[in-house]
Amino acid sequence: MMAVKSQNYLSPDEYLEMERHSDIKHEYIDGEVYAMAGTGKAHNIISLNLALLLRSALKNSTCQVFMADIKVRINQGKRFFYPDLLVSCDANDDQDLDYVDQPQVIIEVLSKSTESFDRGEKFQLYRTIPSLQDYILVSTQDYVVEVFHRVEGERWLLSTYRGLEAIAPIESLNGNAPLADIYATLDLTPVENFTNEDQGNGA
Repeated sequence: MMAVKSQNYLSPDEYLEMERHSDIKHEYIDGEVYAMAGTGKAHNIISLNLALLLRSALKNSTCQVFMADIKVRINQGKRFFYPDLLVSCDANDDQDLDYVDQPQVIIEVLSKSTESFDRGEKFQLYRTIPSLQDYILVSTQDYVVEVFHRVEGERWLLSTYRGLEAIAPIESLNGNAPLADIYATLDLTPVENFTNEDQGNGA
């Protein structure tokens, strides 16, 4: 994403009002707005596959799946981000709002232009959300899914899944995400020398 140059600080309410009338999506950090880059075909296909997979898995649940156009509000509106997908299981979630306060799962489909931000500063900010239990990064270059699961407090466990035979668990939803379904209809470069095991890295 790229910064939108502005000489004026925008309040959260001003940002939300601007966003309702904007043809371009912007994320918001401490009064500054950032235009979001467009996505490619692989990114779009993976996002749609994940939305269909999650919606099917949660069809008998009170949880809701949101894709692309719903923001996550962090720290009482000091930051707003557009995850590629999110799952909210908050019974108090206001369906009339265009943002979610209490996401349980956030998924980012990685792009070259945003990967370092998704792994770094954005994840640091997401981790401040008490309700968040799983943060999932999905590659568009290889068949690779990384799942950060909150095990207790501020401690997160990273598990990496590679190859179309792998199945990534989403523990907070008591469900699984087969990589064959996530990458359905895509032909990416195979990952060789694969051993599917938890890496057990604290994050």
